[in-house]
Amino acid sequence: MRSSSRPALASHVRLAYDRSRGEHVLLGPEAVLVLNPPGASVVDLCDGRRTVADIVANLRGRYDRVADEEVARFLQRLVRKRYVELGDD
Repeated sequence: MRSSSRPALASHVRLAYDRSRGEHVLLGPEAVLVLNPPGASVVDLCDGRRTVADIVANLRGRYDRVADEEVARFLQRLVRKRYVELGDD
């Protein structure tokens, strides 16, 4: 994954807040992925316009410690599970 990649939620996935769990979740066909608050922040920024570098910069304004590699690994896991798709310049 490059810092210029533009992640976006796959068309069959949506980010939602599950009130019964009190957590954000990714909803896909026959699948639910529970997200912690930083994970939900990353996914919320995956709009297909922002690059991975933009997402990291945005997160650094919210959290004390943000590692580029951790964000990229998290997004790569979501890509492998087909929750997120990547666009490139």
